[in-house]
Amino acid sequence: MDNIIINEVGPRDGLQNINKVLSVDERLMLIRSLEETGIESIEIGSFVSHKAVPAMTNTGELINKLRNIDKYSVLIPNKKGLDKAKIHRVKEICTVLCVTDSMNRKNINQTVNETLNDLKSILGDSSKNGIRTKCYVSVAFHCPYEGKVDSTYVEDIVGQLLDYKVDEVVIADTIGAANPKEVSTLMTSLRSAYKEAVFSCHFHDTQALGLANVYSSLEAGINKFDSCIGGLGGCPFAPNSSGNLATEDLVGMLELMNITTGINLDKLLVAREVASELTNLALKGRMY
Repeated sequence: MDNIIINEVGPRDGLQNINKVLSVDERLMLIRSLEETGIESIEIGSFVSHKAVPAMTNTGELINKLRNIDKYSVLIPNKKGLDKAKIHRVKEICTVLCVTDSMNRKNINQTVNETLNDLKSILGDSSKNGIRTKCYVSVAFHCPYEGKVDSTYVEDIVGQLLDYKVDEVVIADTIGAANPKEVSTLMTSLRSAYKEAVFSCHFHDTQALGLANVYSSLEAGINKFDSCIGGLGGCPFAPNSSGNLATEDLVGMLELMNITTGINLDKLLVAREVASELTNLALKGRMY
């Protein structure tokens, strides 16, 4: 595979589960440092309740300070979030569906079926307004409350989302419990069942298997991955979901494999230092 797309989620997923709440200007500084690396796809924030996720307060103000809105995406939890996205002329929204009722209730206080009904409306409305859509299929491998998730069930859920005309499906190992064999099985099966669909993957490095799971996905034909500068992140509603796969580790591995990302690794390490200073955390990933 000649070219891999990296979607940087640090300004949203990376910041939502740490103690320090960054100001809008600090979040902007982080985004600017990431842009300097050559990253073309960045998830910059979310339109969620500031009480539930204080780190995402004033995302609208942040958007107003950004230049090229085409390269940014924003996570929305519901129709109200979509309305805000439309006001700020967001070009791409991210939605979330946790595939188990237990996790979905923890995340947005709905059953899976209730969220699917809402997504049908949200995805349809977005399409009419020319907004590109992604859906995170969360806890796609293992749930912290219900354990191992049946892959056939996940395939059915993905099928429903594709029926609703979602533009991209992100298969997410939300708690970092998946192994390369499980990843290979699910991604190969999904690619076979839905040949025209656009898939990407989101891995956590909880068990130090993030890069191995990326490799399994590459073998299955996936060419787009989420990652997070310095390995920041973790879901505030999922116990033991440690940081995301570090962007510098992912880019470093791909470079060693002679796979193009268009991202400057040296500048990426500079961005990691910026993230460390802003968050008061010693971020290292695995690549020093």
